[in-house]
Amino acid sequence: MGEPGSMTVTWTTWVPTRSEVQFGLQPSGPLPLRAQGTFVPFVDGGILRRKLYIHRVTLRKLLPGVQYVYRCGSAQGWSRRFRFRALKNGAHWSPRLAVFGDLGADNPKALPRLRRDTQQGMYDAVLHVGDFAYNMDQDNARVGDRFMRLIEPVAASLPYMTCPGNHEERYNFSNYKARFSMPGDNEGLWYSWDLGPAHIISFSTEVYFFLHYGRHLVQRQFRWLESDLQKANKNRAARPWIITMGHRPMYCSNADLDDCTRHESKVRKGLQGKLYGLEDLFYKYGVDLQLWAHEHSYERLWPIYNYQVFNGSGEMPYTNPRGPVHIITGSAGCEERLTPFAVFPRPWSAVRVKEYGYTRLHILNGTHIHIQQVSDDQDGKIVDDVWVVRPLFGRRMYL
Repeated sequence: MGEPGSMTVTWTTWVPTRSEVQFGLQPSGPLPLRAQGTFVPFVDGGILRRKLYIHRVTLRKLLPGVQYVYRCGSAQGWSRRFRFRALKNGAHWSPRLAVFGDLGADNPKALPRLRRDTQQGMYDAVLHVGDFAYNMDQDNARVGDRFMRLIEPVAASLPYMTCPGNHEERYNFSNYKARFSMPGDNEGLWYSWDLGPAHIISFSTEVYFFLHYGRHLVQRQFRWLESDLQKANKNRAARPWIITMGHRPMYCSNADLDDCTRHESKVRKGLQGKLYGLEDLFYKYGVDLQLWAHEHSYERLWPIYNYQVFNGSGEMPYTNPRGPVHIITGSAGCEERLTPFAVFPRPWSAVRVKEYGYTRLHILNGTHIHIQQVSDDQDGKIVDDVWVVRPLFGRRMYL
């Protein structure tokens, strides 16, 4: 992932072995193509200091839109066969994504439905917006192993794109950095990639909270975000949509004491309420859609900036909105169950759903995005459905 025509396969072994992927186009019979990679030892921070070997092999020169069959391993043992479809090239196609956060190894409510959707070819990629396994480091990282086996039917079949959440924090996010392979050279903490008509930016909200791992990370990420957003704006003609994903939201109307319930949330306003806040930055560069999780519920906001609602119009609030659209989707299911909402909805909150589920995002073209919330509690019923529409001309840069 990252460079067009490539896909990285990641797996774990208990002993050091070679890292090889055999792949081809035929579902059965020999797999004629070979790719070699490397492995790195990963030592978990728990008391047993368990050692795993993480293998990474990148398949290159893949034909866009073509389905491949592959297996990974070595002469000492092979995985079963999996299949994936290489992403299409360029901006002129309509990617479909599944989006969610906060999926645990226990009570992973939405996972069976996500697996079915994936096997039916409904998605081109998955965005997992932080919080995995609860927690990957637990029981000397055995919970991490169990979680990776659970998501394998999804994550082995399409690009499984991640960002770190608060539950990944132990040993400086070591399980997260080791187990996932994201574009860029920053251990998956922040990166961006292009998908069809969209530029997607993944970042860490956690740098604002776990300052003992380095305050300098807040500034480093902020500068990287600004530079990436500048480049993305220069490329708007080719990729009109800018979408961000980060774990802890700027706003939410849940009945808890999380950062997003405060008027001056850290992610929104920055450290000490003024340093490296992301709301102004994302507004300045015209981010269209901001995807969040952390709250174990689904909430869609009206287009918003600084607590003001900036609807396109009364009848069509999401047609040419004058501020970014926020979606909070953290109800995939974990041992902590669902998060209740405050009794009185906020004026900037459009829809609130306290049910297990996940979000479908269809980036139809350069002007239309379709967002749907799937309720697992209601057997897959669509409980929210909205189009965000932006004409190609006279768009963006709100300031």
